[in-house]
Amino acid sequence: MLVDTHCHLDFERYEEDRGAVLDRAAEAGVIAIINPAVDLANSAVVCDLAAAHPSIFAAVGIHPNSAADFSSEQIARLQALAGREKVVAVGEIGLDYYRDYCPVSMQKRAFEAQLALAAEVSLPVIIHNREAGEDVLAVLRDWVASLNSPLQDRPGVLHSFSAPLAMAETAIELGFYIGITGPVTFKKAEELRRIVAAVPADRLLVETDGPFLTPHPYRGRRNEPAYVRYIVERIASVRGVTFDDIALQTTQNARRLFGLPLDIAAD
Repeated sequence: MLVDTHCHLDFERYEEDRGAVLDRAAEAGVIAIINPAVDLANSAVVCDLAAAHPSIFAAVGIHPNSAADFSSEQIARLQALAGREKVVAVGEIGLDYYRDYCPVSMQKRAFEAQLALAAEVSLPVIIHNREAGEDVLAVLRDWVASLNSPLQDRPGVLHSFSAPLAMAETAIELGFYIGITGPVTFKKAEELRRIVAAVPADRLLVETDGPFLTPHPYRGRRNEPAYVRYIVERIASVRGVTFDDIALQTTQNARRLFGLPLDIAAD
């Protein structure tokens, strides 16, 4: 059994064959897929998609690149969506200093407000970080210190981790999980593989980030949940254990973090 903890199945690139994508995922042993949102309208879409498919779960939130028009009214609407069935996280949220889509001040305002929402509704967070590691950690450190809820033991995941090992170690100390995506399979990704070897097994998650970051041997094509098995295979090789070891551990980790039901049914 496998869990793809991050895939944007609602995106247009899946529109023509989403059913076939889900069928291939089930054939590959994927029992659950978490579909995070990127903006307010999209949050409603992913909730509807999760309601329509047994294997899909939703995360609601506003991506930092979508935060230019952020307002407190959006938090109220997100809170209502967070109460829908099969919503298991707030995300993806965070900071992105790579693209100049939104002022940093507005990104931080949206980030902090959504962290406060996550604490209020007791949902873990899915964190986006691109070239903003120090600021992301500073915000998360303050947030975790303020928590007085079950989230203290499962605050969230650093999605598609690509920062230095020191950041992973700090995040793990704060209680976070580390999400590993397709680049771990790339020929030149030795630093990422060193991080994968160092992260405690009970803090690893696997994710495709489909339709992006397709692993070898399908690099360059559209990514999809069935390909999460290639990420698991590479992690197993790096850590010197079996595929089944990593599949079981990461599935247990995903269930623990997101509160996934034990009787997940495939489509």
